[in-house]
Amino acid sequence: MPAGGNAGWGWHRLTHRWAEQLVADAGVRPGDLVLDVGAGDGALTGPLVEAGAQVVAVELHPGRAALLRQRFAGRPVTVVRTDARDLRLPRRRFQVVANPPYGITAPLLRRLTSPGSRLVSAHLLLQHAAARRWAAAAVARPGGPGSGRRRAVFETGLGRRVPRSAFRPPPAVDSTVLVVRRRH
Repeated sequence: MPAGGNAGWGWHRLTHRWAEQLVADAGVRPGDLVLDVGAGDGALTGPLVEAGAQVVAVELHPGRAALLRQRFAGRPVTVVRTDARDLRLPRRRFQVVANPPYGITAPLLRRLTSPGSRLVSAHLLLQHAAARRWAAAAVARPGGPGSGRRRAVFETGLGRRVPRSAFRPPPAVDSTVLVVRRRH
């Protein structure tokens, strides 16, 4: 399969205008360490670099990982070719601004909010229903996906709703940004 294709991988590329907006919404500042999980061909990685971030672009697809390495050679981008569920988190404070594969939402959120995580904030573009479920569960449902230690350490909420037209090709569902922030 060609590196730019999406058949079999469920890949929906975020348009440049929407990627810039999501990075702006996240408030990324120069020098911030930011993970772009499911980086694809760098739709979010580019605006993150433009904002001055040091980016770890996580991409499992070998062709897209190679494309990221070429596209961002000499820039403050480290490309990690791994399944996001196996990702080793940075040992220093970090943020996440990402459009991860919808199918890894639960394991990714569990990893990002696990004990010892240095996560400061995450802006994750997720399937709307999943984002709503995670945000609501953090408040209302003991034992739910946002419960326990996660609820004590992190707060979650809904960010910007993103229409299907913000992707090429458009997915079958709407998306919403789930915002996860460490409590102070």
